Amino acid sequence: MDEQKKNATIYDVAAAVGVSLATVSRVVNGSDSVRPATRDKVLAAIEELGYQPNAVARGLASKKTTTVGVVMPDITNLFYSELTRGIDDIARMYRYDVLLTNTDDEEEQAVTAIKNLAQKQVDGIIFMGTKLSDKVLLAIKATGVPVVLAGSVAENGALPSVNIDYEAAFEKVTSLFLDKKHEKVALTLGSNDRTIDQKFRLAGYQKALQQAKIAYDDALVFTGAKNYADGQKLADEILAQKADAVVVYDDEVALGILNAAQDAGKKVPDDLEIISSNNTTYTLVARPELSSIDQPKYDIGAVAMRMLTKLMNKEELGDDQITLPYTLVERASTK
Repeated sequence: MDEQKKNATIYDVAAAVGVSLATVSRVVNGSDSVRPATRDKVLAAIEELGYQPNAVARGLASKKTTTVGVVMPDITNLFYSELTRGIDDIARMYRYDVLLTNTDDEEEQAVTAIKNLAQKQVDGIIFMGTKLSDKVLLAIKATGVPVVLAGSVAENGALPSVNIDYEAAFEKVTSLFLDKKHEKVALTLGSNDRTIDQKFRLAGYQKALQQAKIAYDDALVFTGAKNYADGQKLADEILAQKADAVVVYDDEVALGILNAAQDAGKKVPDDLEIISSNNTTYTLVARPELSSIDQPKYDIGAVAMRMLTKLMNKEELGDDQITLPYTLVERASTK
């Protein structure tokens, strides 16, 4: 393709056929309001000139760009990567393009990402960040487009979402340890101020303690670790509290705890039992392999994208808070 073809615009197509820009736009968007003979001429000109209509140009007539934005807190995290596979597959099925953004799990970057997606005129957004602060929610509201949460929780169900029952899952695995007569079960969380951590994961942990009539000990709850290196550092603090079991909210963090504990001379699971909560590939490459809460990651993304397509088409949702089933996969890090 020569340079002229490569840089062909909608104006070139309109001039070649002798029609208006609106007519070319209607043809590109598949409108039935263009006469067949005119449509054929426009399509022939598009082919001859090599015109590549972009999403924003297509949206001039249809008011849609057929593009959705995905906000990810950490593009390297396997949990979010697997969610995104589900999103992308359903998006392609419904002929939507996907724009990915990474926020490093930071509030200001999340706000910027949302604003940038709005400027690109996306038709909808899937948000996978774990912190939905007032600033983030305000930015989401300002976009004026549908937003669905995937693997994230909003206060009081403020936004449509797809998740597992995090409270029940963390209660179940904590109870599993308590039933084995562990006296000090530690818990690691991503933060001390996020809804998903405090009102679901921590709540499930506390509920299990209460049912077992064991006093809650704040010294056994650790927050802030986000990656493998953080998990390694956290292991010393967990062992210093003489914990004999630990529930970890993230697989990569769990792998760091596992390796550091073994480097410190602890045997897993004899001295320390570990359960993680995402069941990504990290759980399989660990030695011993990690027991984990298995979330249907692909399905969470796929269902979230399907919900978004309905909202973008102004269809009613039967339920805007979808809870998918989880399972516990027991491996060698537990007895």
